[in-house]
Amino acid sequence: MFEGAYGTTRRDDGLPVFVDTRFDLASLTKIVVSTVALVHAGRGALALDGSLLDVIPEWRGTAHAPITLRMILAHDAGFASGADYRALLESGARVEDYALRRELVAPPRERVIYSDLGFISLGVILERALGRSLETIVRETLAEIDVPALSYRPTLRERIPATERDDWRGLVQGMVHDEKAYVMGGVAGHAGLFGDARSIARIAEIYLDALRGGSGTPLGERLVRESLKEQAYDPIARRGLGWVLRTSDENSCGTKMGPRAFGHTGFTGTSIWCDPDSDINVVLLTNAVHFERGDLRPLRAAVCDQAVEFVERCARSA
Repeated sequence: MFEGAYGTTRRDDGLPVFVDTRFDLASLTKIVVSTVALVHAGRGALALDGSLLDVIPEWRGTAHAPITLRMILAHDAGFASGADYRALLESGARVEDYALRRELVAPPRERVIYSDLGFISLGVILERALGRSLETIVRETLAEIDVPALSYRPTLRERIPATERDDWRGLVQGMVHDEKAYVMGGVAGHAGLFGDARSIARIAEIYLDALRGGSGTPLGERLVRESLKEQAYDPIARRGLGWVLRTSDENSCGTKMGPRAFGHTGFTGTSIWCDPDSDINVVLLTNAVHFERGDLRPLRAAVCDQAVEFVERCARSA
């Protein structure tokens, strides 16, 4: 295993970054929450294809009625992508209620729409199905599956890499960057988790270990293989259950990972990509939006390509 840390937590008067520095994971939160949901699906608390109307009765008799957990995880339930936080604040609506009740923009299963609102709804589903807060569910489930150092609402904010400076909050450091999650108190199904690279890598290892035939995975080989199978087609990014599946050389996993590679990215500058064929797990955590909202795909791809080449060189010299 290789770990490296470079740079500082912010451009002015920042602290050094270490391998255990906790970053705003942004949409890598979706991978954690989808894994938590799958753990409880494996235990029978939720069903991938069962009706959700007993948990979300407000969907009864609406276009939302056919939605299942599988559709939410595959981003083809028909939810709108997101919402402007300013409109939410002006309306006084709870973000959770807005996510559950907003009109769908496509019939369920018609097409992939990458959706924060779907994963905000997933957080509500978990809370109602399990009778605890999402924060508690995530904390307890991660402890049970031995994933350390991932949590909402961190302390010691000055040690956390800053993200953007905006007109609303000033410098965003140690609080969630995503505005919808911030309005929700920092706890949401689509964003809000903070953590280090090793802990995110541990999430991926649960899936990789199952593919290796490991017997101790908390998801089980059948559910892992289902998660990494194409559930919804998109020409840019095919969807598994929570995960993005490698679709072309244009994906941010680069050109050298194999066709079974899977991963995810986060807006703040985070990413993870895994290749089961070469048994590689690459996590890149940055606070790139602190500097600019640029395109990180070339950097992410270069890091993945370099990781594959390094492993190949080691294998040849062994």
